[in-house]
Amino acid sequence: MTELLVIKPSSLGDIVQALQVATSLKAQRSDLRISWIVREMFAPIVRSCEAVDEVYIFERGGGAKGFLKLMRQVRLRKFDYVFDMQGLLRTGLMTSRVRAKHKVGRTDAREYSGMFYDEKVPLPEAGRRSHALDILLQFCPVLGAKPELRGTLKFREVDNLNLKFADGRGGARPIVMFPDSRRADKKWGGFKQLTDLILKEDKNRKVIWAGNNYLPDRGAYPAEQFLNLTGNTSLVSLPALVKRADWVISNDSGPMHLAAALGVRVLAVFGPTDPSLYGPYPLGGPTNFVIQAPVGNLKMLTVKEVHMRFQRARSQVASRKASQG
Repeated sequence: MTELLVIKPSSLGDIVQALQVATSLKAQRSDLRISWIVREMFAPIVRSCEAVDEVYIFERGGGAKGFLKLMRQVRLRKFDYVFDMQGLLRTGLMTSRVRAKHKVGRTDAREYSGMFYDEKVPLPEAGRRSHALDILLQFCPVLGAKPELRGTLKFREVDNLNLKFADGRGGARPIVMFPDSRRADKKWGGFKQLTDLILKEDKNRKVIWAGNNYLPDRGAYPAEQFLNLTGNTSLVSLPALVKRADWVISNDSGPMHLAAALGVRVLAVFGPTDPSLYGPYPLGGPTNFVIQAPVGNLKMLTVKEVHMRFQRARSQVASRKASQG
C-alpha cells in the first residue's frame, strides 16, 4: 500500500479540483491510500469524498498550539509521499513536519514554501497560463499516473439524501443558483431579476438559491416555484443538491467547480477572473458554459445578456441531444 498525504486546506473550489486529482490517482493506482489536511470548515466535503481515506483537521484560528497539535497527529503515521498542492508558507511548514519519504510541491509555490520540498512538479506546457486544474494534474506523474482526469468524482451518502422537495411540477429538476462568491468583485448582482425571468417563462420549473451567506428574497416568488437555501446550505448536502440540478447558474465560486466536476450543466458568470484559467473544467465541454462581463466588470453585465446566454446554452444542449438521439 502506498501512503499519500495531500495538503490542500482551502478554498472550496481549489479543494474540489484537488479531489478530482485524487479521484484520478485512485483510478490509476489501486494500491493508493490517501489522507488529507483540510480546514475545519471544508472538512465535511473532503471526508465524504470516496477517494479520501483519512482526514486531518487544520484549525486556522488555533494559532501555534493548534498547528503543533495537528502535526503531532500527522506524525503518528509515516507516508510514502506528501503533496503540497497549496504552495503557501503554512503548508510548506506542514510539509516540513510530515514524516514522508518524498516531499513534493508546486513549481509556482509562493511565500518561500518551495524550500521545504524534495521535488517540484513542472507546470503544464502553457505554463502559468494553464488552467488551475491542469496545474494540479501535474502531481499525477510523480506516482506513475497520467496527468489527466480518470474515474468519477463520488461522494458518500449522496444517493441516500431525499431531495424530491427540490423538484418542480411533474418532477422537473431544479435550476440551482449560487449568487455568492468569496470576493465582492466576483459577485454579479442580477440573480433576483434572472430568477424573475426564468420563473415567468417556465411555470413547472423550481429555482433554488443556495450558498453560505443568506440572501433575502422578501417573499417575491411563489413557494411552489422557489426555495431559498442561502445561509442554510451544508457542505454535506451540497454535492447531492448540485447533482440534483438540471442547471447550475453561479458566479466564479466553489459550487461552480463542483457542478462541472459532477457533469452538471453549468452557466458560469465571470467578472475580473479569467475563465480560461479558473472556469468550469474543461472549458468548452458539453456541459460547461461561460459568460464574461465587459472589461471584467460585473456591474456592466446586464440581466438580459445573462438570460440570453442561458437560453442559448439550453438550445445548444437540446440540439446536441437531438443529433445524438
